[in-house]
Amino acid sequence: MCKEFNVEHKKRLAHRRPPGFHLLLFCACLTAEFFLGSLARAQEQNPEWQAQVRKYAEAQDWPSAMKIVDREVARTPQDMDVKACRARVLAWWGHLAEAEKEYLEILNVSRKDPDNWGGLAGVYLREGKITEALRAISSAVELDPKRADLHVTRGRVLRAAGERTEARQEFQKVLNLEPSNAEARAGLNSLRGEPKHELRVGQDNDLFNFAGANHDEWTSLVSRWTPRWTSTFAENVYQRGGVEAAKFMGSVTLRQPKWGALTLGAAVGHDNAVIPKREAFFELDRGWKTGETNFVRGVEFAYGQHWYWYQTAQIFTLNGTATVYFPRDWTLILAATGAQSAFLGSGTEWRPSGLGRLAFPLTHRGDTKLSGNIFFAVGTEDFARVDQIGRFASQTFGGGLRFQITARQDITGYAAYQKRTQDRTDTSFGMSYGIRF
Repeated sequence: MCKEFNVEHKKRLAHRRPPGFHLLLFCACLTAEFFLGSLARAQEQNPEWQAQVRKYAEAQDWPSAMKIVDREVARTPQDMDVKACRARVLAWWGHLAEAEKEYLEILNVSRKDPDNWGGLAGVYLREGKITEALRAISSAVELDPKRADLHVTRGRVLRAAGERTEARQEFQKVLNLEPSNAEARAGLNSLRGEPKHELRVGQDNDLFNFAGANHDEWTSLVSRWTPRWTSTFAENVYQRGGVEAAKFMGSVTLRQPKWGALTLGAAVGHDNAVIPKREAFFELDRGWKTGETNFVRGVEFAYGQHWYWYQTAQIFTLNGTATVYFPRDWTLILAATGAQSAFLGSGTEWRPSGLGRLAFPLTHRGDTKLSGNIFFAVGTEDFARVDQIGRFASQTFGGGLRFQITARQDITGYAAYQKRTQDRTDTSFGMSYGIRF
């Protein structure tokens, strides 16, 4: 600090200095040095707080991480690095509005750190503010054009904005800087075009305590030809108590942004008196997004009607389903069915059933993800399971796993236990494999 004095100015004023001036100046310099040294030592004495924050962040213990950061902010309120750490923790925690405010306050003080612009861009992207995100990440790239992570973020923002060509160029810049960058390679792969078709094969089994086992092998093909039109075809082969049967199903879905989706379908079967001979159905589906920052990110409602014609019975069902989307890919499904049964030689009656299903993520690494679900179903007809129509009440408990091998392949499995009236039980399990292309 003493070096900042103007030497010539000091010479001109030398004759005005009182006695002991040099001693006072020396003491002032010592005081300043002591103060700055104490501050530096205080910083050095507490280097572990960032490691603690990192540890809590890895465990997703956000309240504990925020407690440490807030303590450091209170201790050094002018330290923009500490405030930037607070903004990052808020973003990781999902408090996007607070993180955005924190970043903006930092940038009002200092606009020269590309990390802060990049962090703000990430928050804007998650909030769906694409224009603001692009502006922020462009500022970060201008400050440090050789930072690969900034170009990755800019590529993601451009992809979200629908600028696929520019996004591809941005990801390629990253690979030119770092040929082994996995995020950039994944970004390029994501721009190859969304797969239009999903082929899935599966197998289901029912083990009864009162009859022989049932088995079902099936194959389905879902094709999204345009953003509006989707088709579905499926074939099932059944073994029911030593009797074989088969069914072929087809449907078409029309999507309109304003009113949702309408699905019409039908099925025909080589029934052998164990499955429906014919089926027809339709479904109306409508969803609403409430925003990624809200506790409920979206809600979807579906209503459908389904007709089954058996050899000895006719079944008509009314189906209603509500799907609630929560943060971090948690999903709750609530479904209710009213079934009108008409058996030969008896009257017609309505019977209810219902189902609740909670799906949740377990772990993920890149495109590899593992998720699970648990469900409970109850009904006076067996509409917890698809086509076993009969006069009984049931309760079904079960769960499943979904392992996403890559962005285009997955394996799913489930198991359930059903308790029926007359002390009858059904233990069911199955597995399927899907590939998108």
